[in-house]
Amino acid sequence: MFAVIKTGGKQYRVAANDVVKIEKLEGEAGAAVAFDTVLMLGGETIVVGDPTVAGASVAGEIVEQTRGPKTISFKKRRRQNSKRKKGHRQHLTIVRITDILTGGETGAKAKAAKAPKAKAEKPAEETAAQA
Repeated sequence: MFAVIKTGGKQYRVAANDVVKIEKLEGEAGAAVAFDTVLMLGGETIVVGDPTVAGASVAGEIVEQTRGPKTISFKKRRRQNSKRKKGHRQHLTIVRITDILTGGETGAKAKAAKAPKAKAEKPAEETAAQA
């Protein structure tokens, strides 16, 4: 089974256990990420979204944060004795796809990545004693 996801303004065809380089995402190595913008699911039956597939998501894990190769932009103007050289390295995130979830399922890692950390609540006995 494969899926087509959209992230960082680009589309990627991914399957379970694939490693892809995508635009920079916030997070440390080992953190779980979830991609909810699934444009298409493939396998025995193909499901094309309108514009996205309802209830589908892709779970992944950040492998590392890195930078792409250096690209050089060189401009030279004839007869003006003018030239400019500028370099650029794009920030990238390497992600390992762990699972493709369909039908509104949620993976444990994807769920943990989306859920905000809740503050520790006081036990019921303490709150009853204070009242």
